[in-house]
Amino acid sequence: MAGPRGGRPARRSARASSSSSSGGGGGGGGGGGCCWALPTGLLCAYGFFCSVRPSEPFLTPYLLRPHKNLSETQVFNKIYPVWTYSYLALLFPVFLATDYLRYKPVVLLQGLSLIVTWFMLLYAEGLRAIQLLEFFYGMGTATDIAYYSYIYSIVDINLYQKVTSYCRSATLVGYTVGSVSGQLLVSVAGWSLFSLNVISLTSISIAFGTAWFLPMPQKSLFFHHVSSQQLSWEMKVMDCKNGSVVQDHPSVQRAPGWEDETKVPLNGEGHSAEKQSVQEQKVDIVKVLKDLWQDFLQCYSSRTMLCWSVWWALSTCGYFQVINYAQGLWEMVLPSHSTEIYNGAVEAASTLLGAVAVFVVGHIKTSWAMWGEVALALFSVLIAAAVYIMDTVRNIWVCYASYVVFRIIYMLLITTATFQIATNLSVERYALVFGVNTFIALALQTLLTLIVVDASGLGLDIFTQFMIYASYFAAISLVFLGSGIYSIIRAYRRQEQMQSRSPESQ
Repeated sequence: MAGPRGGRPARRSARASSSSSSGGGGGGGGGGGCCWALPTGLLCAYGFFCSVRPSEPFLTPYLLRPHKNLSETQVFNKIYPVWTYSYLALLFPVFLATDYLRYKPVVLLQGLSLIVTWFMLLYAEGLRAIQLLEFFYGMGTATDIAYYSYIYSIVDINLYQKVTSYCRSATLVGYTVGSVSGQLLVSVAGWSLFSLNVISLTSISIAFGTAWFLPMPQKSLFFHHVSSQQLSWEMKVMDCKNGSVVQDHPSVQRAPGWEDETKVPLNGEGHSAEKQSVQEQKVDIVKVLKDLWQDFLQCYSSRTMLCWSVWWALSTCGYFQVINYAQGLWEMVLPSHSTEIYNGAVEAASTLLGAVAVFVVGHIKTSWAMWGEVALALFSVLIAAAVYIMDTVRNIWVCYASYVVFRIIYMLLITTATFQIATNLSVERYALVFGVNTFIALALQTLLTLIVVDASGLGLDIFTQFMIYASYFAAISLVFLGSGIYSIIRAYRRQEQMQSRSPESQ
């Protein structure tokens, strides 16, 4: 893209100059490399262990086993929709809590919610208990926003693309390890699905322990903001590599929402004064909501930002529906009680190939300004075709292959959308924009679930549901194809006008 849009240029330039002076910009050279590498490494470790859940590819067969005493209608039409509803209901409160509590506590809440989810998966029985389990799982997914907001609060803008690919790749690799180990333990070692859930609970507990070592940010955008006068206070900082003083300049400004632990003030008195000033600020919820609204208007005033955000929201809605009910589709095509299933291997293959695609796209330098919308349209057509084939060809291997293609394309595009949006925003707006995008996706998904899936709505069978999802992605592709063609025509006309004016000026 041409340049930053919807951000705070003054603050961003301050960040750049500060990181460049301390050697933290660019590729992490000099003493500043550890300023982002250690927290990013901890986040990657947390994401990895949180994703090592060997039981997840076998969740539907596990719930349909006799010991849980649940029917297909209960699982598909009464239990799974609870996740969608709870995710939507919790997302906005979690967003406010993320800012008020400054990221880390909400990351810890995510780990705790997943621990409760898998503990209940082991021992809870009955429809109501499993529905409550889905509520906690919805809390665990809603708190994802804190995980990714924390990432962008510790790195410079020129590292967004790289760090995004690292953290997403870590979670995808973790999911791959979990899926592969689950498949091997079931097919080769003959372990029970109950044992797989024990391993999942152990891995999530390790992730929860890792999260405690994350540095605690001292500031956030709305509830713990710092005035511009405070931001310009003089700070003497020490190089995190060799301890030598590398900067002592009144213009030093630190990134809001992040207290850089590799820079310690030599004057403890000044630090105390700053801390006291921050604590004395009163929380005004009305002002917070007004600031949110103003930032919302500013963020979405860019057409490019709006384009990527709309695709994010629409496609994520469809993606959630497909992955939520894919195991149900496979179970109808080839029941697990009659033959050996390979859900874990399929999830592992799709996630591993997706992780490779995500890692590669993180290092590709290309401009999406003109062709981005057309690319989104073409890839959305491929997604629609994959879902359609998955639904109409009642062969389990074709279903598996189509699912792999579906996930690879989505993960590649959502990662691209992530760093495209993040590059055009200042750090403070990341949680807001991604929260709004996810909220819209969940609102659409809730509407789709109420009408198509829920027993109180149409309660359609699984095959009819997937036909609707394929049509949904086809509609997305048509919208972006039309918008992309319009953008290209307008860009060429603008270029022709500039060329026609240039001879006159000469």
